[in-house]
Amino acid sequence: MADPTPAEVQSYIAQGLACSELQVEGDGRHFFATIVSAEFEGLSRIKRHQRVYQALGDRMREQIHALSMKTLTPAEFAQQGSAHHHH
Repeated sequence: MADPTPAEVQSYIAQGLACSELQVEGDGRHFFATIVSAEFEGLSRIKRHQRVYQALGDRMREQIHALSMKTLTPAEFAQQGSAHHHH
């Protein structure tokens, strides 16, 4: 199976999880996702990651180890947003 593109990874996550902010960067081998979702409220980091894996389902079972992510609630994102610069 062909390696997914960052855009595909992004759409997979978006289909399975309601995100207010979602960015995926990657080269087909390694991905880095910034995921902001109200569904993360009250969840530990581990649980948040499991929630994202759930959203991805089988589509990325092979690639999941190559995905690093930053999972934030909208409130957390707003806090770090003030110090965040887009490149």
